[in-house]
Amino acid sequence: MNIYSNQDKNVRRTWFLMLMFVLVIIGIGWSFSYIYGNQLILYIAVIFSVGMNILGYWYSDKIILKISGARLVSRDSHRELWNIVENLSITAGLPMPTLHIIEDQSPNAFATGRDKEHAAVAVTSGLLRILDRSEMEGVIAHELSHIGNRDILLQTIVVVLVGFVTLLSDFFIRMTLFGGGRHDRDGRAQLILVVFGIALAILSPIIATIIQLAISRKREFLADASGVLLTRYPEGLARALEKISKDPNEFRRANHATAHLFIANPFKGRHTVGFFAKLFMTHPPVEERIRALRG
Repeated sequence: MNIYSNQDKNVRRTWFLMLMFVLVIIGIGWSFSYIYGNQLILYIAVIFSVGMNILGYWYSDKIILKISGARLVSRDSHRELWNIVENLSITAGLPMPTLHIIEDQSPNAFATGRDKEHAAVAVTSGLLRILDRSEMEGVIAHELSHIGNRDILLQTIVVVLVGFVTLLSDFFIRMTLFGGGRHDRDGRAQLILVVFGIALAILSPIIATIIQLAISRKREFLADASGVLLTRYPEGLARALEKISKDPNEFRRANHATAHLFIANPFKGRHTVGFFAKLFMTHPPVEERIRALRG
């Protein structure tokens, strides 16, 4: 299986998972609208989910850049970095994304946006401090691969859906605890539905988070491989990942909602390797990525 068939497979899998999220939302809304005998609950859930998706599609990149403290830069202020991004964008057949700098000593980078025509790449000042040109090219190629593979849109939509499911679940749990259900002749069926609704509301955000993190990990390996196709120099990205992982500085604006977008985990000092721990990691272990690059 080559990298292109892998891309198609991962995109299909992601759209399937997104469909499952939609079905979960509809299921939660329908369950509680039936319990309380009020169709308005379902209508509100559907309308709110559509609104969240629209908001996430059009403004998620601006929100992410803002909360990360990124500022727009020009060719004159960062000429070498600009040239790297521009040259690799041409090689990848992508429009030049907007370029942003985050004033932070922790070396890291991410890409965001809704499509290749509306994409942004942000790097920290710490990354500029520790990487040489070939290593920086490896990092930028990785981020451009996320854009080319449409990871930025897919991950954004998944984040929006995960956030919505969490909010909806919390809302319905509070309704169940304090509102009471509908009383009719079929009390047993009603009780089963109430239990089902509560279980779904509790488990949905957990399942959503696990799926979100699993998608992110798989796409990091794919972006590593795609980036190497652009630079033709896997050692550059491998060395960059080594330097980033060994740097002791933790990203000051580290946020669990956006951590999966970065090339490396912005939360330092959490190097657990157990199976259950890996399940909740936003990134695959750096050692595995380096081994794959050098293999």
